[in-house]
Amino acid sequence: MQFRSTKSNLPPVSYKEAVFHCLPEDGGLYVPDQMTDIRQFIKYMNEKTDFNDMVASITPALLEGELNQESASRIACSAFNFKPELIRLDENFSILNLYNGPTGIFKDFGIAFLSAMLEEFMKEGQQAMILCAARADTAVSMAHAFSGRKGIILVLLYPSGQIRGLDTSSFAPNGGNIIPIQIKGTFDDCQRLIIETINDREFSRRHNVTSANTINAGRLLPQIFYYLYAFIQIKNNLSGDLLYSVPCGNFGNLIAGLYAWKFGMPVNGFIAAMNINNSFGDYILGKPFVPKPLVSTNSQALDVSVPLNYERLASFYEEAPAVMRNMVFPASINDGLTMQTQDAVYSKYKIHIDSNTAVAFAAAQKIITERKWNCHAHTIVLATGHPARDENLTGKTAEKSINIPKSILALKKKCEPVAIIEPQLEALESAIASCF
Repeated sequence: MQFRSTKSNLPPVSYKEAVFHCLPEDGGLYVPDQMTDIRQFIKYMNEKTDFNDMVASITPALLEGELNQESASRIACSAFNFKPELIRLDENFSILNLYNGPTGIFKDFGIAFLSAMLEEFMKEGQQAMILCAARADTAVSMAHAFSGRKGIILVLLYPSGQIRGLDTSSFAPNGGNIIPIQIKGTFDDCQRLIIETINDREFSRRHNVTSANTINAGRLLPQIFYYLYAFIQIKNNLSGDLLYSVPCGNFGNLIAGLYAWKFGMPVNGFIAAMNINNSFGDYILGKPFVPKPLVSTNSQALDVSVPLNYERLASFYEEAPAVMRNMVFPASINDGLTMQTQDAVYSKYKIHIDSNTAVAFAAAQKIITERKWNCHAHTIVLATGHPARDENLTGKTAEKSINIPKSILALKKKCEPVAIIEPQLEALESAIASCF
């Protein structure tokens, strides 16, 4: 599989090059240049198929010529000692738990695979530096996945405020390979600094710089695996249409689902579940994309005004706008309905869900009712965060305490950064240099 830029007609590049040099020089984002047909694999897999075996079988087909079966098996085993969990709730709904990884968020899947794959791609003595803009949950997931990876340095940039859950023994000054740096600014400043650093071609070449944020196609591609896994788990028990309801912030998760569909996964549609920020709702319905002022909500991970994956989603719509508008159904959910849905889901199914998952559940109910799908559709709701990460809101809403796993409790431990700097390229490169 080769990848092209969303912005120009630059020659396509290999998957490996797209991962190690994650931004094309024209400033676009990498997207697959062609779609590999994996229906032959899906056909012979079922609910007895092991998750790692599925990953090891499909990866060489997607990356033909770049990874063989043996390498793919090593990557799968190195990345995943956890797997998605599909729970059928009733005739209309299933929930796909994606929080069984070490830090309790869906991002563990894409980040774990990317870190293992980068290590597999590294030649003897080769070095790479991974720069990431991180909020608290993403920072912990990245640090856990990259800690101890041979030949890799992970630089975490996070905005003003406290970071928690990092193991200080893994920090570079203490002999590890993690460099957390606090930026005196916003998350947008962190993302801008990463792009500036990658575009400082001399620095990038010297340190072999790339990113593990969703700007990197290598982070998005492995997220197709849990869509495929859910499908093969349920395919023999379907009697009508199949939908996925996806909590949407930066839209990387939805893009991964669309890739899975393009690769051959049978599905009738995706529900783009947004909170009241509703960043892409109008665009999906055919109107121009106009950024709106950001509103803070209870579903904080979905509080996005300008999604990072705008260009990737736009590339789908440019190819076939009519098809896409019959595949993606937007829905905007306010805080009141989010909390009501958490309570209703607990009352009916006796399960806790976090606020982001509640947005997806409420959006699914809304779209199914509007389109009169009630009797002939089954919806898989993506549960993207462990409910214990949202313990105050969920516990209050459901009026039930939540058992907090030790792994989640460990994420609450405060830690100090290696450096605190102004949001300037020179300051960042200086802070990184001081760790060696």
